[in-house]
Amino acid sequence: MRKASSPNTVRIIGGEHRSRRVRFASREGLRPTPDRVRETLFNWLNFDVPGARCLDLFAGSGVLGFEAASRGAAQVDLVERDPVSQGLLREAVHELRLEARVRVHGEDALSFLARPCSTPYAVVFLDPPYALDILEPVLQRLHAGGWVSPGGAVYFEQPETRALPALPEGWTLARSRKAGEVGYHLARFSG
Repeated sequence: MRKASSPNTVRIIGGEHRSRRVRFASREGLRPTPDRVRETLFNWLNFDVPGARCLDLFAGSGVLGFEAASRGAAQVDLVERDPVSQGLLREAVHELRLEARVRVHGEDALSFLARPCSTPYAVVFLDPPYALDILEPVLQRLHAGGWVSPGGAVYFEQPETRALPALPEGWTLARSRKAGEVGYHLARFSG
């Protein structure tokens, strides 16, 4: 018998963990990326994710990072400041047996980016709470700190009505779509 889905679960849609569900906390501003948006995103990233080092900077439910791990990412770092969400992320890592490839960092995204970057990421996911309006400074810190490898991809979501953030020098907007009131975008760093 199939387990009924609860309102606070989200389904992984592709890869080795396809159809598995992860739980997430009820928090203001936490809205996991919908299935159809993730399907489009991972079609865009089809050749980027396998074997890649990925960063889910405002992890929340962790679904973008878990989706990347399910589709063959070599390493995924999930950054989340909320303690309840951190616990659920660690629980999902254990349940999916991803301890060797997925790490949970319990801290604020800007604090995480304040440290030196030793190895850049090929793929970065940015889906911060919309009320923060923080994408532009985060993109600048990613660039200034060398967090994105040459040829790397940065995915970001924001309200569709909000103007696109200024991209750092050497970055281009590769893809853009909207779903309802959400604009979702993929930027590339030429290096």
